[in-house]
Amino acid sequence: MDLDALPDLIQHYMPTRPWAQNLVYMAILILVATVAQWLVAKVVSRIAHRLLVISGNGNWSKALMRHRLYRRFGYAVWFAVITVGAGEVPNIGRYALAVERITHAGTWICLFMMMVGALGAWQDVYAGSTRAQTRSIKGYVQVGRLGLWLVCGVLVLSILIDRSPLWMLSGLGALSAVLLLVFKDTLLSLVASTQLTSNDMLRIGDWIEMPQCNADGYVKDIALHTVKVQNWDNTVTTVPTYKLFSESYRNYRQMFESGARRIKRTLRLDAGSVRFLSDDEVHALMRFRLLHDYLEQKQAEVDEANRLLVEAGSDAVNRRRLTNIGTFRAYGIAYLKAHPEIHQDLLLNVRMMEPDSHGIPVEVYCFTRLTAWMDYERIQGDLFDHLLAILPELSLRLYQAPSGADLTGARINPVLAAAQVAAAQATMPEKKASPMR
Repeated sequence: MDLDALPDLIQHYMPTRPWAQNLVYMAILILVATVAQWLVAKVVSRIAHRLLVISGNGNWSKALMRHRLYRRFGYAVWFAVITVGAGEVPNIGRYALAVERITHAGTWICLFMMMVGALGAWQDVYAGSTRAQTRSIKGYVQVGRLGLWLVCGVLVLSILIDRSPLWMLSGLGALSAVLLLVFKDTLLSLVASTQLTSNDMLRIGDWIEMPQCNADGYVKDIALHTVKVQNWDNTVTTVPTYKLFSESYRNYRQMFESGARRIKRTLRLDAGSVRFLSDDEVHALMRFRLLHDYLEQKQAEVDEANRLLVEAGSDAVNRRRLTNIGTFRAYGIAYLKAHPEIHQDLLLNVRMMEPDSHGIPVEVYCFTRLTAWMDYERIQGDLFDHLLAILPELSLRLYQAPSGADLTGARINPVLAAAQVAAAQATMPEKKASPMR
């Protein structure tokens, strides 16, 4: 086929009406743009995929595909071809300028969508790294997206109304007060997110407690405007980011990093059970391995003090004696020091606090070597189980507020009461029947 005769052949089959010719030319232009879009998207995606895989960045290739970066680039090529070819369509007249502006704006929108997708791919790749466990970039990515869409809006609007972007930006200066009011929360969240990240105040996975927002659990997500906290009951509390910077909250990260978790719990003893120990009782308590050395040392001190008192002619009532509550505190300290899961390098104490109407508080203060919640509760439970069970050995009682049964007496068992009444009636002598009057 002679190529020189091809234009004449096209003219032979071309419709004679102008509107039909415009439709044919536009259909050809759209077909060329579609083919160019498909070819460019395929070629660019394959080349980029091979280069990223060869360089060892396969995760980047998957992230870019996930955010449809290559497809958006193809859309930009489609709009660009239409923009360039719209002026070549004959007899389109005044519609050519409108088509060029719309497709030109569409080209820039697709390009900015590509950049937004690149930011999303960067966030996905960063989320798979170990550094993401300590620092989140989601807030910065959201700020970048917001800035890109603002620039895109100004640029597209300037193209559509055929004005310079600088003219649009000068108009935004007059609306700065309105913009500050509209984006007040965004600006506050941006400052707060920057401070939280730069000062390492909050990380994903931190256990925080913020009672004023009903938040008590692990940080699940840190975004520009909000921080999501998954509570222990599997509910999710959404806290504004700026509140975490302007208000106080408790972060337990340091506790987990230190490898120690505090136990601070109080036993309340009945004041009526506190008394001196007799010599026989002290001798009997010598069988406790944890108390043996303590009792020997204290008994020697007491005997020496009592010998000096007797020599001075003091009354026997002033003799020094060991108490059961003091011995209990010594036993508690010895038990904590011998416990393999209690941290021995940190503060450890069993102290008696000020007595009140609810008994004598004895506080146990120590740190566990394990910080996981289940291990911590197990150690704490075993510790106090043992201390509660050892109280009767020292003639001590745990204080318990009286209940209704304590005030009114034990409840009467109806079956036992009926049996007691029947037994009483059986033992009573039978009465003689009275004569009839």
